[in-house]
Amino acid sequence: MKDEVAKPYFSERLLDWYRVHKRDLPWRRSRNPYYIWISEVMLQQTRVETVIPYFHRFVERFPTVEALADAPEEEVLKAWEGLGYYSRARNLHAAVREVKEQYGGQVPDTKEDFSSLKGVGPYTAGAVLSIAYNKPEPAVDGNVMRVLSRYFLLRDDIAKPATRVRLERLAKELIPEGAAGDFNQALMELGATVCTPKSPRCPACPVKEHCAGLREGVAEELPVKTKAKPPRPETRAVAFIEGTGALEGKVLVRRRPSEGLLAGLWELPHVLVPDVEAAAGGTGEAEAARLRERLADEFGLLVEPLGRMMDAEHTFSHIHWQLRVYRCRFVGLAEHLPLPAAAESAVAREQDQEASPAALDRPLTASVQVASDAGASAVDPAALAAADGSDLRWLDGGDMERYAFPNVFLKILRQAGVR
Repeated sequence: MKDEVAKPYFSERLLDWYRVHKRDLPWRRSRNPYYIWISEVMLQQTRVETVIPYFHRFVERFPTVEALADAPEEEVLKAWEGLGYYSRARNLHAAVREVKEQYGGQVPDTKEDFSSLKGVGPYTAGAVLSIAYNKPEPAVDGNVMRVLSRYFLLRDDIAKPATRVRLERLAKELIPEGAAGDFNQALMELGATVCTPKSPRCPACPVKEHCAGLREGVAEELPVKTKAKPPRPETRAVAFIEGTGALEGKVLVRRRPSEGLLAGLWELPHVLVPDVEAAAGGTGEAEAARLRERLADEFGLLVEPLGRMMDAEHTFSHIHWQLRVYRCRFVGLAEHLPLPAAAESAVAREQDQEASPAALDRPLTASVQVASDAGASAVDPAALAAADGSDLRWLDGGDMERYAFPNVFLKILRQAGVR
């Protein structure tokens, strides 16, 4: 069918279908651009049913642009904990601060201004501007690319930027006058509920009569997409370091750097296991020794591994972590160099002393002073920091309510009984 017929048919039928069959989602009950923006950021790479409770909690905690802009990053990350892709939260936080400072707390209603905000790409801009302000801007995500590729029988690789540009242009042509928000949501809804990646429900599709992909029997083969490289495997040895004395019941955690993977989140200290050692299975003394040596070298953290506790794994877009968790006894902290033998025995004696109660709710901010004679070492658990400058804290289950952890470390901590 020629485009002059297929295009208006598609737009009209899809819009009619959406207005009858659309799901009742919390962000659809308001035209508040701030709420719509939050929902669109949360929905990237995340299923609707997962997002709904997070959305409710997030807007309750940060009901306005000003509330989110004024919140400390730690609080924002904690509210995001479990959704993953934490750069989304950091970018949203930074962008909302821009809105407060540059636009008086009003979310911009032009493509130029909104697209200039931190982390706002073409999809987010199109979605928020069309849904909140009814601006005729396309919002092309994976669902939309799949629907358009099948309906118009497009075989271009959607992983290529040029294909996305073409599909954005096509999507904009299809927007009915005065109905940009509903139409963009209709496209997303069709892709999410009917024109699904596998086993599409073609008999229930409102535009099936003129779907070229269905007519040619190739709907399930589309869209064409070059497969991404599989995530790089990494094996890491993790230290579950338990406190003693006044710190009994607490676990030592480290804050990740402010940039890079999982920036600013808290975790159990861990080190990379070389591929050769990982392939050997990582059992017994060799890997425990590696963990002890690397923690001392990288963080100045002195521990004695007591045995393997559990294994865990987590997949990022580009890395797959295999985690081997070791229960460890805390010895102390040193500078970048290993402890001399005489000082090592002195620190071992010190670890049996009770820690100061003042340490329980304060960051650890200074290192163990290690001398070459046995009588010169001292451990002050109220004032410790890793040799790389990262923050360390002793936490128990109650403290975890204030600190944001990646999912994989939350699971490890809960499985170990820290709640």
